[in-house]
Amino acid sequence: MARFGDGLALGPDLLSAAESAVKQALAPLEAPPDLVCVFISTGDADDLESAALRAMEVASVEAGRSHGGERQAAVLGCSASGVIGAGRGVEESSAVSAWAAVLPGARLETFRLETLRMGAAPAGEAEEGEIPPEERLIVVGMPDGNDDDVVGVLLADPYTFPVDAFVERSDEAMPGLPLVGGMAEGGGRGGTRVFVNGEIFDSGAVGVVIGGPVTAATVVSQGARPIGPDMVVTRATENVLYELAGTPALDKLEQIVLGLPEEEQELAGRGLLIGVAMDEYAEEHEHGDFLVRGVVGADTDSGAIAIGDVVEVGRTVRFQVRDAGAADEDLAALLDRFDLGPVEGALLFSCNGRGRTMFPDSDHDAKVLTRTFGDVGVGGFFAAGEIGPVAGRNHVHGFTASILAFGPAGRDV
Repeated sequence: MARFGDGLALGPDLLSAAESAVKQALAPLEAPPDLVCVFISTGDADDLESAALRAMEVASVEAGRSHGGERQAAVLGCSASGVIGAGRGVEESSAVSAWAAVLPGARLETFRLETLRMGAAPAGEAEEGEIPPEERLIVVGMPDGNDDDVVGVLLADPYTFPVDAFVERSDEAMPGLPLVGGMAEGGGRGGTRVFVNGEIFDSGAVGVVIGGPVTAATVVSQGARPIGPDMVVTRATENVLYELAGTPALDKLEQIVLGLPEEEQELAGRGLLIGVAMDEYAEEHEHGDFLVRGVVGADTDSGAIAIGDVVEVGRTVRFQVRDAGAADEDLAALLDRFDLGPVEGALLFSCNGRGRTMFPDSDHDAKVLTRTFGDVGVGGFFAAGEIGPVAGRNHVHGFTASILAFGPAGRDV
């Protein structure tokens, strides 16, 4: 018997698939589940909601029956373009994956986040350059923090919830709490769904904070390979880099790319990235030490390049490229460094730009976890943006695999 289980069911009958996936996930458990996560892939919103309700009902009934009806499991999930379970990934097909966990002694606080718009301030009160008050959003619904909080799981609708701003500022509101999760999908704006404990929402975000005697660790594989040397940003404004190591940024980029082998020049031409070192004092910057962002533009007149984040003068950066080989090597290397003892279960949030878009099939990331951790319960989905900490700070990523892994109960790490 185990503390973690997963399940996967495919087919047009999503009600049956939901029930089957949840029962598969519960079957190997040594005790009633404390947490159940369900992810659903379908193009029909009505079918999605019906399947979500069935999955939550089955999970709650089974847990309640095992406890004599005295308690229920925390159940949450979302819609997705593809799901992960039973050692497989399934994209663009009607499917349901489920993941269940027994967490002895853990405290689980589920939540639903909403955004409230602040009222406009009297005319003339806004400072020059400020965002108008009517454009400001307040996120409500996050539970109060506790000293023994271990990790939070966050599933968000990217169309209605300011996930980037919330995650980037989460360290201020919840210092030291790692957040892991992803952005839901479901046929565009209005088609996504997030759900928790029997309720379904077409906006906002849901999640759970896990605290108490729980052994867990996170890893984010950004799937990028560095090219060229480390460089210090010597002139920049917001997300525009004007000089790198005292040289116009565009000139420096051209020097590096022209010095690459032909195949790497082709990779750079298909999509250049830049990594921002998260620890300026590290002697060497290895896998996972950079926050990887896209290079989104260049200006030949000024010699500047624009990137997908704000970088201050004095930060260390390094250009990066991404391909299937780099993504495979990066994930394998990070998992090999995983210091958690035997992993007993894991949640996997893989970018929808991975799967068949990057690899020969949809199973790649799931197979790497199975190869590394063994036959443990792994569930998750293909996300429209992944959430996970890099160097101790939470960020929203793209083209990554964000992983939350659980070790033996009660073990200190």
